[in-house]
Amino acid sequence: MSTFQAPKGTYDLLPPDSATFLAVREAIAAPLKNSGYGYIETPGFENVELFARGVGESTDIVTKEMYAFETKGGDRLALRPEGTASVLRAALEANLHKAGNLPVKLWYSGSYYRYERPQKGRYRHFSQVGAEAIGAEDPALDAEMIILADQAYRSLGLRDFRILLNSLGDKECRPVYREALQSFLGGLDLDADTIRRAEINPLRVLDDKRPDVQKQLVGAPVLRDYLCDACKAYHEEVRALITAAGVAFEDDEKLVRGLDYYTRTTFEFVHDGLGSQSAVGGGGRYDGLSEMIGGPALPSVGWALGVDRTVLALEAEGVTLELPATTSVFAVPLGEEARRVLFATVTQLRRAGISADFSFGGKGLKGAMKNANRSGARFTLVAGERDLAEGVVQLKDMESGDQTPVPLDEIVAAVRERLA
Repeated sequence: MSTFQAPKGTYDLLPPDSATFLAVREAIAAPLKNSGYGYIETPGFENVELFARGVGESTDIVTKEMYAFETKGGDRLALRPEGTASVLRAALEANLHKAGNLPVKLWYSGSYYRYERPQKGRYRHFSQVGAEAIGAEDPALDAEMIILADQAYRSLGLRDFRILLNSLGDKECRPVYREALQSFLGGLDLDADTIRRAEINPLRVLDDKRPDVQKQLVGAPVLRDYLCDACKAYHEEVRALITAAGVAFEDDEKLVRGLDYYTRTTFEFVHDGLGSQSAVGGGGRYDGLSEMIGGPALPSVGWALGVDRTVLALEAEGVTLELPATTSVFAVPLGEEARRVLFATVTQLRRAGISADFSFGGKGLKGAMKNANRSGARFTLVAGERDLAEGVVQLKDMESGDQTPVPLDEIVAAVRERLA
């Protein structure tokens, strides 16, 4: 065993399980690529203030979970705990919003880091696929986001997830609700940390999962009753567009999500088969975030879906993805001449787009055939001195056991025909 192990709360992705994670990432990205979203990749760490301003000083992410450090040059940096602030920062820095084609539609995939108590479905290093539409205020854009995420999950075969939907209002109506909620919270028996959180952003208290806090929140003012006419109309249009698309959702008046930057539309994807860590993804509109981090007013909306939790959701539903074979052909040479010939043949197959592998290490026939079986290859190429003298190699079907001599110069065509 190695002297070193993966840090607590992290994991290694290894074959064959890693193929499922890759398939999930590709399935989530597919609807985005088909809808005008371009790929973006940002650094794994950013200025601490980017997250403190954007994500929110009152959030657990900033106060408890962020991996922050100081560089040798004195810069205060943090490993990214989420993707939206980084993507918006990059878009602003590159002036993508000035290109004249709004919204700027971007998608990304990567690792994120939060110092949390490790448990199933909650890691200190985790993977997400996200999407952001920057620079347009349109209920159709909010609806598009939700519909694309629903499409991605259903393409994977998931069925037992729910979409929770709410509106958090805007800068016109939310301050009135904030005042009413703070007044209500002031009469509760809350601990010092929660009281401080209520002073900075009282909506965050609604997101507190502790039963003793939730019990006291019964009868709290509901944001829905404080929405201005514009926010009500906006939210109803989002609901109507989602409904017309055949996407089912549930109204959840307590849904606020864990980040301070959300305005108006907010949504979450939950899977009841995952226990306490039921959220598999979520997002919403963040019309003021650009200004919070020093940019112009750019109304925007986005989401992030957890790859790790999506894989757990697939397991909970018993869904097994149909993954392509990693190897279609496995070559087994018998002798030095056959080794050179079959190695060249494997190279030809790969150049023709056929996945192929080779028996390395000079194993005998028995050992090499064991490797061929383990590879999962549909066909095995076997050749010895007699075969080469006749200008052929033996093509063996690993499913049926049938073996056929095939001329060397016809191998690629023969394999392609059989795989089709």
